[in-house]
Amino acid sequence: MANSPQSKKRARQNERRFAVNKARRSRIRTYLRKVEEAIASGDKDAAQAALRAAQPELMRGVTKGVFHKNTASRKISRLASRVKAIG
Repeated sequence: MANSPQSKKRARQNERRFAVNKARRSRIRTYLRKVEEAIASGDKDAAQAALRAAQPELMRGVTKGVFHKNTASRKISRLASRVKAIG
C-alpha cells in the first residue's frame, strides 16, 4: 500500500490512466472485430470500409501509448492482406 503522499498520488494517477487505456484498447478491439466479421462474411466492400475505419484508430492507439508501433503496423498489414484476398 502507498504510504507517502507522492506514492498515493501516483497510485491515483495510475488508476485513471488504466481506465483510459482500457477503454481505448476496448474501442480498438471493437474496430478490429468489425473487420474480422466483414472478412468472415466475405463482403469485400464492407471489409475495406471497416479496415479504413480501423486503421486510424489503431495508429491513434500507438500515439497514445496503448500499442507498440510495430504491433499496430503488423495487425494492419495482416488484415489488409486478408481483405485483399477476399473474392
